[in-house]
Formats: sequence, C-alpha cells, structure tokens
Amino acid sequence: MSDISGTWLGTYWQQGIPTRFEATLIQSGNTLTGSILDDSYLGEAQLTGEVNGRNVSFLKRYFTTSPDSVRYTGTISTDEDYIQGHWTIDMFNSGPWEARRSGENLCMSVQTAQEKLTSMVIRKK
Repeated sequence: MSDISGTWLGTYWQQGIPTRFEATLIQSGNTLTGSILDDSYLGEAQLTGEVNGRNVSFLKRYFTTSPDSVRYTGTISTDEDYIQGHWTIDMFNSGPWEARRSGENLCMSVQTAQEKLTSMVIRKK
C-alpha cells in the first residue's frame, strides 16, 4: 500500500485556469485526513478519504467560502512522490489536478544523502 503522508504542493485546473494549493496529508492504514490551503479566495479546507493501493480518493470541504464538497480521485506514482487525477463538484464543474511531495521533504532527503556521504568520507580517512 502507498504511504502519502506529508506535505504536497499541487495545482488544479478549473475551466483551464490553474490554482495552486498546499496539502498536508495524514494516512493511517487506508484512512486519509488532512488539510488543504488554496492559493485563491477559497482558502483552507479539510479533507477525508482513503488510499487503496495506488489509488486515492477524498472529499475536500472548505471551512468558510463554499458549501459544496469537492471529490478528488487520483493515481499515486510508483515512487509515491506524484499524484495525478480528476476533481468533481457536479457534472458542470470538474477538471484535472496533480500534486508533488513538497520540497521540504526533498531538502531532508538531500541533507540525509550529504550526511551519509560525509560519514563515508570520514571513515575512509
């Protein structure tokens, strides 16, 4: 089963117009919870859903700006660093979305790699 816990940066497109977002996902088994902050007037939302294998689905509910829930479905890449899918409000409002793990996680990976390299260099001396 995929593990998508962490911070993700993404974009969804509505009528061809992109909106960026930041999502914090918390996965426990198949259960998914978290929050999303849109880079638009819509603001912050909570999410609840599930992960099944490499498939993810969740409902996004805005705290104050919109009474409509948004259903997201997507496929998780095999390296678990990318999700691509489709969102739907109703039959007239839908579009594609994608997200990548945040650069914060990438920075931690780079730091870990540098630490391993440094300790290998020290051991060789």
